[in-house]
Amino acid sequence: MGYRYAVVGTGRQGTAAAYDLAHHGDADFLLLADQSFAQAERAARRVNQLIGHEIAVPVSVAVQDEDALVQLLSAAQISVLVSGVPYFFNVGVARAALSAHCSMCDFGGNTEQVRQQLAHDAEAKAADITMIPDCGQVPGLGTSLCSYVIGLFDEPHDILMYDGGLPRYPRPPWNYLLTFNIEGLTNEYFGTTLFLRDGQQREIACFEEYELLDFPAPVGTLEAFTTAGGTSTMPWSYQGKLRTLQNKTLRWPGHYAQWKAFSDAGLLALNPVTVDGTPIIPRHLLHTLIESQIRAQPDDQDMVIIRLIARGRKDGHARELVLDLVDYYDERTGFTAMERTTGWHAAIMAGLVARRVTPRGCVPVELAVSGEIFIEELYKRGFDVRLSWKAV
Repeated sequence: MGYRYAVVGTGRQGTAAAYDLAHHGDADFLLLADQSFAQAERAARRVNQLIGHEIAVPVSVAVQDEDALVQLLSAAQISVLVSGVPYFFNVGVARAALSAHCSMCDFGGNTEQVRQQLAHDAEAKAADITMIPDCGQVPGLGTSLCSYVIGLFDEPHDILMYDGGLPRYPRPPWNYLLTFNIEGLTNEYFGTTLFLRDGQQREIACFEEYELLDFPAPVGTLEAFTTAGGTSTMPWSYQGKLRTLQNKTLRWPGHYAQWKAFSDAGLLALNPVTVDGTPIIPRHLLHTLIESQIRAQPDDQDMVIIRLIARGRKDGHARELVLDLVDYYDERTGFTAMERTTGWHAAIMAGLVARRVTPRGCVPVELAVSGEIFIEELYKRGFDVRLSWKAV
């Protein structure tokens, strides 16, 4: 007997999650819900065509209407929900999932909201459900890989994580492709992030600690800098266990200077400014001006890179481990690397929730499942994860 899933928000990442649930999640039924019925219908048609049989059913729902969402989930007897809506809706979606006694994973993206969701742990346990917020690429896939790498050491000390979604063939002047909601991108570029340094939590502003990293051909040199939210809840989970934990975003050279200039000019701010007598939110103006210039087109190809540099003791010796995961646009399914690494991570977690592999309650990604179980799920999907050890 299979499981009954729902995906709410059937854009790029939501559709990828739905495909993975249909393919790997032992799904009997897959409800695809979106505010736009036409979008839900397109996603369902694509999933059904890729799978080769009718499993996905489209429906329209506005997630802002929590009562309507509760009714939809309850009537369809959904076991696990994947939320693919913008991050600022997820607290409300979580309340609806609790009311419907439906487990939930989401793409997260905002640590403050994630911690609000985790505060419902007792309610989730009472409802016999699991909630795992902040799934996706990073946080999400990178978080689970950190958990995996930590488990390979006898005494883990330091975890340095680098990640980025990049155009495989960059086009000037921006040399960047937007393969997800622009709200997620600008959310990452605003505010602060939380690291562990010398075992203590330390807040770091975005666009700090710039460096260049070299990767094997055909990638070459990339720039790295701090952005918000990449470590998610790990600084709380691993304080007292790690000396160092940090995350930086990878981009083609030149991106940092462009977007730091936008930030310095105030274009990422959310407080309205008055222009010719009209109040305008700077970030919304930036979205309007730049989204069409960087939005990925149907024939664009991308790649996702995650590098972890881990140090600690293993078998009585000081060792360093470098983990590299590089994923590319998949021509067979048409899913981008960002869709695969984001949507499939949430689907992996949702499938493990459905099978009751994860604990009940509200659980951070890094504590939801063992690294060994997670890496097996990655390998089932053909991801290439490379490990390189050396003495230090």
